[in-house]
Amino acid sequence: MELVKNMSSPKKKSPARQGFKAQEYIVYPAHGVGQIVAIEEQEVAGVKLELFVIHFEKDKMHVKVPVAKAISIGMRKLSETDFVERALKVLQGRARIKRTMWSRRAQEYDAKINSGDLISIAEVVRDLFRAENQPEQSYSERQLYEAALDRMAREIAVVNKISETEAVRAIEINLAKSPKRSVKSEAEGDSEIESDVDGEDSENVAA
Repeated sequence: MELVKNMSSPKKKSPARQGFKAQEYIVYPAHGVGQIVAIEEQEVAGVKLELFVIHFEKDKMHVKVPVAKAISIGMRKLSETDFVERALKVLQGRARIKRTMWSRRAQEYDAKINSGDLISIAEVVRDLFRAENQPEQSYSERQLYEAALDRMAREIAVVNKISETEAVRAIEINLAKSPKRSVKSEAEGDSEIESDVDGEDSENVAA
């Protein structure tokens, strides 16, 4: 995905822009952890623009973001280690499931995942987690859960300099400390909460 067509070669050595610099790992709301591989200057309609070129290794894609808009679209630095610990502790809490239609909850979960906020993403992981002795997740629950788990694991892995497998394990260990729950899957248990129709999740991709 490119926000602007490439019209010039990248600057190999660039100072920090908006607090970000080349080769730094960042979090982009719609895609999670990425690395700024270059800062390019391009001319579009006679106007010179500086662009962050961000590479997402797992998705095998590049995104170009105007430097001037980076903050406003929610691009941020990686979380500090103490904030990661806070996010992991969120997983130990009791799941909070609102008494609303599943389709609405699914939209809220999706918005949290794409907010780029690690605590919000941890809340989705916590709320949609199912232990082995609990009913399986519905398809749309599973899709959202895996998306949140992947986003959280990627950031923890980069911050703590561990593999994503180790990060997932750390998440699972903290989830195991959460209060025991007797929760039906959304597909089976919506009648307990409110008459509901299972809705598919959708991914919001930021511009």
